[in-house]
Amino acid sequence: MRRSAISIPSNIAEGYGRYSTKEYIRFLQISFGSLNELETQIIISMKLGYCNKEQYEFLITFQKEIARMLIALIKKLKSK
Repeated sequence: MRRSAISIPSNIAEGYGRYSTKEYIRFLQISFGSLNELETQIIISMKLGYCNKEQYEFLITFQKEIARMLIALIKKLKSK
């Protein structure tokens, strides 16, 4: 879970540093993939009893908010 979580902002930063919109979008998509990995790991941790329902709901809500932000940024960059 830590690796997935760290991968998200790391890929955003790496893509931004490429100075190419196409590359930036590609790295944002990779970040989105890492975010989906993290979502799966959160679901699994709930099912295995590593977190309670309240923690699960907080994490999933936060994950969904980040997903919306990434999707919006990708769409905006693609429209340029």
